[in-house]
Amino acid sequence: MPISKIWKGSEQRPGDTVLQDARPTDIVIPVMGPTGVGKSTFINTAAGADLTKVGHSLESCTAALTHAIVPYPYDRSRRIVFVDTPGFDDTYEDDAEILRRIAVWLARSYSDKVKLAGIIYLHEITQARMVGTSRKNFDMFDKLCGVKAAQNVILGTTKWANVKPDVAARREQQLGEFWKDMIQQGSKMAKFDGTSQSAWKIINTITDKQLLECLQIQNELVDLGKILPETAAGNALRSSLKDLVAAHKKTIMELRSGNEGGDDVQGRLKDTEDQIRTLLGQIQALKIPIGRRILAFFGFR
Repeated sequence: MPISKIWKGSEQRPGDTVLQDARPTDIVIPVMGPTGVGKSTFINTAAGADLTKVGHSLESCTAALTHAIVPYPYDRSRRIVFVDTPGFDDTYEDDAEILRRIAVWLARSYSDKVKLAGIIYLHEITQARMVGTSRKNFDMFDKLCGVKAAQNVILGTTKWANVKPDVAARREQQLGEFWKDMIQQGSKMAKFDGTSQSAWKIINTITDKQLLECLQIQNELVDLGKILPETAAGNALRSSLKDLVAAHKKTIMELRSGNEGGDDVQGRLKDTEDQIRTLLGQIQALKIPIGRRILAFFGFR
């Protein structure tokens, strides 16, 4: 492992959140996942107090990273530092900006010699299938972490009270299949049922492990000196574009075939075109190379 150097912070901007008063004994745990999955609820439940704002609408509450610091109950001289992160489907900020904010926090903390205890990734058990935004969130998360960090990752499920037990159990099994690569690399699945007991069971699983040396994106930005577009997480946006373009081509073929349901197909075509234009704008903001033909086709130069 290369020796960490002082990060140049080329991606850093005024107002970015950083951990100002880190201590060597801190237990630092970022909590990640899509918007509305229950990240703030998990932190507040574990803390036994309302330390972070909880949203009750479709709009996101956590547009910036926030810290929630609580005493470690098994050693009052230590602190648990929860990092409440925005999802990659934020209401007000695009994916490129969310990625930049998270990357800045991770790179700055690593450069300051702050080691993570582990990461909690949350997913709603209420979802009948892995929809596009959830898949995108997880793909980005996977690229942020990398293979070596997987053993310090907890893949948690939330909102069990909103689904019948047999349905929830079946979806949990399906999630296990979707997450199988990370599980094979050492990640653990866990259930957060809204109780303090279940929250602390997840936290204790992390604290029982050795501290992480670094995440993949920390190594890329700090040790290897890459810029954000060159990282695996940055390139994940390009993979998302590839999937959207494939869906766009499929919809065009359906229109040309003259099948029934033209209005529905037209609607899907417009939706994918809007998503592609949005994603292309984000990719251009990160200066990630992309084919000129795709840029021209969707009105970018």
